Amino acid sequence: MPAPWQARVLTLFPEMLPGPLGHSLAGKALARGLWTLETVDIRGFARDKHRSVDDTPCGGGPGMVMRPDVLAAAIDAVHGKAPAGQALYYLSPRGRRLDQALVRELAVSGGVTLVCGRFEGVDERVLEARQALELSLGDFVLSGGEIAALALIDAVVRLLAGVVGDEGSLAEESFAAGLLEYPHYTRPPVWEGRAVPEVLLGGHHEEIRRWRQAEAERLTRTRRPDLWESYAARHETEATRTKGTRKGTIKP
Repeated sequence: MPAPWQARVLTLFPEMLPGPLGHSLAGKALARGLWTLETVDIRGFARDKHRSVDDTPCGGGPGMVMRPDVLAAAIDAVHGKAPAGQALYYLSPRGRRLDQALVRELAVSGGVTLVCGRFEGVDERVLEARQALELSLGDFVLSGGEIAALALIDAVVRLLAGVVGDEGSLAEESFAAGLLEYPHYTRPPVWEGRAVPEVLLGGHHEEIRRWRQAEAERLTRTRRPDLWESYAARHETEATRTKGTRKGTIKP
């Protein structure tokens, strides 16, 4: 049996985890040992009797900044024992946007170490010295990194083998093929005067497949033109390559 996927979370509020991760699919998978969660209180690495973890920002300004010596000690104690190749991320609105492609990478990486910031942020030197990568959920600001950590872990855990009952469903959801997911319907066939699309009731699998593909493309094109542009460009490249291969101009 492969080793469980490991999530290590450094936070000032360890009581916030597992939170929702202790329920539903993630919670069942945690209980079954398909993944593990280690929460570490950064205050445990403070060096004074007051367990101080922050100080005033150099150059002035509002708020407080997390000290590099305290945070580095926590990182070294936790991430220092992580297997080689597992990433260290600081959850920050400045970071790379989390997407499904990265989630898939993390799901096969064996685990991740997440640093949850608070206050105005953390001393830049610790990020540089420990080569922490910055990661963002989107263009908005949270009170701290814990909610972002919960979201990232949930996104990864559901991709682990044995977590989702019908793993085939993962192949058709949003972003799996670069598109938003097609609409879903169930019984009753008519509800409040709104009918299920007739094609879904006819039992013709190829027609259903084509309808779902068309709907996924329509939704992506209208709601996420950025995704549609990438999807269209990728398929144009693949079509060109396939055409060239058939002509013998591109060697496999």
